[in-house]
Amino acid sequence: MTIPTAPARRADPPHAVPDAPGRGAPGGFTGAVAAEWTKLWSVRAAWLCLLAGLAITGVFTYYYASIARINEHPVQPVGNAAASSAVLVQFTVVVLATVAVTSEYATGSVRASLLSVPRRHRVHAAKALVAAVVGFVAGTTFAVMGTAVAWVGFDGRASFAFGPSLRQILAVGLYEALVAVLSVGVAFATRHPAGALSILVTLLWALPSILLGLGGPTLSDLNDQLPHGAGDHFMHPAAEAPYAPVTGGLIVAAWAAAAHLIGLYVLRRRDA
Repeated sequence: MTIPTAPARRADPPHAVPDAPGRGAPGGFTGAVAAEWTKLWSVRAAWLCLLAGLAITGVFTYYYASIARINEHPVQPVGNAAASSAVLVQFTVVVLATVAVTSEYATGSVRASLLSVPRRHRVHAAKALVAAVVGFVAGTTFAVMGTAVAWVGFDGRASFAFGPSLRQILAVGLYEALVAVLSVGVAFATRHPAGALSILVTLLWALPSILLGLGGPTLSDLNDQLPHGAGDHFMHPAAEAPYAPVTGGLIVAAWAAAAHLIGLYVLRRRDA
């Protein structure tokens, strides 16, 4: 006696699960940026750098304005104090951007980052973008606070016009954003905090100080081609500047782009 059996049912092919709304594909650029943003704010170093920047800005701008008032310097735009403070405040952004890269190499967590986002240029660009956004917001915040503090310190020996003051505030923010991208590139190239900070301190402070200290038109012209020399002209528009403020900004951007490309080359070569 034969027992009839039902024909075997063919298994349905698995259905693709649609991505959640607003989420990119795994390893995509949007996910990489979100991951870098989360990693940056999950440690105290970022907050400490920003708090240090606020403190340095407040002290420096009040001192700058007070010296100008006491020595009866000519009346100047109040935004000059905040723009001048960038020579010191930029290093809080430098440390923040450098640690965002080198801390992963120190702990070995960079392996997880490169496994989750296999395309090296996405990891590099995501870190640079997050650092640039934080640098811009931090720079403009420092400049706004520094302008307010300096206005009190100047006590009437400064001029205020909304348009020029806003331009200087945005210029400080953009300069800090470019410095952040520059720092990320150098950090990827060296993969070590001491090496990266040594290069950045030399480029952004020590070398300009030596060139200006020695004096002479040739060394001064050379300093104008360095990131901070060009950035200083970008943040301090003046008639006697060797080039227009926009040119100064483009010079800083060229340094940042060069560092970005070098860091990406090293990342692809060493961590292929």
